[in-house]
Amino acid sequence: MAVPIFESLRGYQRGWIRPDVLAGLTVWAVLVPEGLAYASIAGVPPVVGLYAAVPSLVLYALAGSSRHLIVAPMSATAALSAAIITPLAGADSGRYLALSTALAIATGLVGLLAGLIRLGFIAAFISEPVLKGFIVGLALTIVIGQVPKLLGVDKHEGNFFEQAWGVLGELGETHWRTLLIGLASLAVVLGVRRWLPLVPGSLLAVLLGILAVSLFGLDDKGVAIVGHIDAGLPALGPPSGVGFHDYLDLLGPACGVLLIGFAEGLGAAKTYAAKAGYPIDANRELFGLGAANLGSGLSSGMVVNGSLSKTAVNGGAGAKTQLSGLVVAALTLLTLLFLTGLFEKLPEATLAAVVIAAVIELVDVSALRRLYRVWTQLLGSIYGRAARADFLGAMAALLGVLLFDTLPGLLIGIGVAILLLVYRASQPHVAALAKSGSLWVDQVRHPDVAARPDLLVVRVESGLFFANADYVRERIEALCTDQTRVVVLDAETSPTLDVTAATALLALRKDLAQRRVDFRIARTVAQFGDELGSAVHGDTPIGVYPTVAAATADLPDQP
Repeated sequence: MAVPIFESLRGYQRGWIRPDVLAGLTVWAVLVPEGLAYASIAGVPPVVGLYAAVPSLVLYALAGSSRHLIVAPMSATAALSAAIITPLAGADSGRYLALSTALAIATGLVGLLAGLIRLGFIAAFISEPVLKGFIVGLALTIVIGQVPKLLGVDKHEGNFFEQAWGVLGELGETHWRTLLIGLASLAVVLGVRRWLPLVPGSLLAVLLGILAVSLFGLDDKGVAIVGHIDAGLPALGPPSGVGFHDYLDLLGPACGVLLIGFAEGLGAAKTYAAKAGYPIDANRELFGLGAANLGSGLSSGMVVNGSLSKTAVNGGAGAKTQLSGLVVAALTLLTLLFLTGLFEKLPEATLAAVVIAAVIELVDVSALRRLYRVWTQLLGSIYGRAARADFLGAMAALLGVLLFDTLPGLLIGIGVAILLLVYRASQPHVAALAKSGSLWVDQVRHPDVAARPDLLVVRVESGLFFANADYVRERIEALCTDQTRVVVLDAETSPTLDVTAATALLALRKDLAQRRVDFRIARTVAQFGDELGSAVHGDTPIGVYPTVAAATADLPDQP
């Protein structure tokens, strides 16, 4: 696979410099404290989050296909990293850190390989509705995870509902100064976004939060701040003390980390690509994510992925290309060298407000409503509750994320979507047709068009295969009456046929012949006709005609 280099920078326009730089400044103000926090979630020293950010931002900008996606440490993959490494490392903190870095390398290698052999088609199994539900669920999970910081209370572990219940139980312990600075920061971000869209509201909120802590000594009055950050550059190269067998043990878990990172990053990338009107290449996303993780691991970092919240900050700040990501990388490098002390006074409530403001717009309830409204009486009569398959897939992913965490939620959404697809394919609409002028139309949609009592023309609105062969056969037999003498299957809307379905059609022909009904097929496409001919095996072939008119030409005129 040929990977274009810095694709998003091609055709760069001079007028994009200002919005890209401002977006980079805004994301940097969010990424640094978030990177510190997510490293803590992964169980490694906070500075590891910054080590991971620099190479991942540069390498994704080099190989990825999104102009807006920010690749950095994220809560979902950080939590997954901790769950993977804890049983492997035990109480050995040094080995824990080494294995966490090795997991990033393993994830990077898997991602590079997946991109090179073009496994991006896996994205085709994540439908847009499922992805929408996954994004909404993930956004809600991120929000509820930030609320305790906004209130100055302890965070409860568990799924979304357990965390929400924990927040309700802690309301009486709310730290009013923390809540005040958090709400003020949230108001600044949302207010600036609405009334002063050219001003980077998140950066302004961060600077005001740091200023408030410094002026009023809020950290001495119970307001939590980020705290001490080690300065300096990381060691380069693979972690010491990790052998070949350790990497083999990590390859399986790395696939799960990659899938979660790929799903979240792809969702964020597609969301902002749709707004800006450019395509996303799933194979390049896999390759770019793999390169980012490999670079992070070789820089003493941790697993990274496309960040929903930081991409929202980037897009909301007006970014045009990956120059914003490169600006973030440069500023993060400067932070490691000279500016770690600046963020030590940043209130965690301000950070929570910035994250909440960034992802709240991704809780797209209107999109879920649109999916629910995709329903008609005909669809309901054919598929029942499965008529709202897209809505059900989205809700399965959403509830799966809220109840069971990110990876199970995504798999549940994909599984439900595929199950509903198979169910609908197994019970296709078998339409009885009537002739209106020169056209054959569905009698359900055109009840005013009368059909000949001795002729049944049917159309199956699906390919015919093993899962629906018996259903189609039974439906056609059920549509026949005592007056029916000829049944014609209009096969134009059935582009495919497998051996099981072909055998079922032969059996249908025999069953109808016992009732003195002749079975014929009209308007077959090439694959249908070839498979049907191959399945005959010495039986009398079913009559196949080029048109329905030809198939019924020998019938006497209707009196």
